[in-house]
Amino acid sequence: MSAPQYVSGHGLLAGRTAVVTAAAGAGIGGATARRFLEEGARIVIGDAHARRLKETEQAFAEEFGADRVAALPCDVTDETQVRALFELAERTHDGLDIIVNNAGLGGTAELTEMTDEQWTKVLDVTLNGTFRCTRAALRSLKAAGRGGIVVNNASVVGWRAQSGQAHYAAAKAGVMALTRCAAIEAADYGVRVNAVAPSLAMHPHLVKVTSAELLDELTAKEAFGRYAEPWEVANVIVFLASDYSSYLTGEVVSVSSQRA
Repeated sequence: MSAPQYVSGHGLLAGRTAVVTAAAGAGIGGATARRFLEEGARIVIGDAHARRLKETEQAFAEEFGADRVAALPCDVTDETQVRALFELAERTHDGLDIIVNNAGLGGTAELTEMTDEQWTKVLDVTLNGTFRCTRAALRSLKAAGRGGIVVNNASVVGWRAQSGQAHYAAAKAGVMALTRCAAIEAADYGVRVNAVAPSLAMHPHLVKVTSAELLDELTAKEAFGRYAEPWEVANVIVFLASDYSSYLTGEVVSVSSQRA
C-alpha cells in the first residue's frame, strides 16, 4: 500500500506558539515543525546539531516567514540549554502554548554486551531529556495560567519486546509513565499531557543505524506493508496539540499498523 497524499493545513494551531525538540532532521521532529507551521503556529525549534538547526531555521523562515520561526541549539541532557530554549520561546513569541518532546536516542545491543555508557546515554537523552523539557514546559505553563499542551514521543517498543532494544524500550516505557503522571499533576492548571507511540517511521538517520534485514523484518509486520512517513506521525501530534483532542490527557496513542 502506497503512502496517502499529504494533508494540507487547516489552521488548527493558528496563533499558538510551540517548542519542538530535535526538530532539525528529516524525521518526526522536522515533520512536526513543518506541520505546525502549516497549521498556523509559531515555532521555536531546538536540536543538538547546530549547523543543521540553522539550515532548518533558514529554510522554514524563507517559506513561512522569519517572524514565525526561532531556533536555538539544545542538547536535552543539559539543563542550562533546556532552560534557554524555553526562555527563548517566552521572549520571542510572548509565551508558550505547546511543547513537543521529540528528542530521543536509540541503538542496538544485546544485554550481555551492553555497556553502562550505552544504557545511560540512551536513558539520559530519551527519558531524562523528556523529563527536563516537560518540567520546564509545565513550570512555564503553570506560571502563565492559560493552559497548554505537552506531547511526548514514545514508541510501541515501550509496550512490545524487541531484541537488542532493552535500553530504548525501558526509556520509552518510562516516557509513557512520565506522560501519565504529568497529566494528573498538570490537569489542575489546565494543561494536557499525551504521547504518541509510533512503530516504524522511516527517515535517513534510521537507515544509518539499523540493518536492512531488521528494517525489512519490521516492515513486514506492518499491516499496510510499508513504514509510516514522518508526517503521518506528525499529523497525530497535530491532533493531540489541537482543540480536537480537548478531552484527552494521560493517553498514549499508538501510531502503528503492526499486526503483533
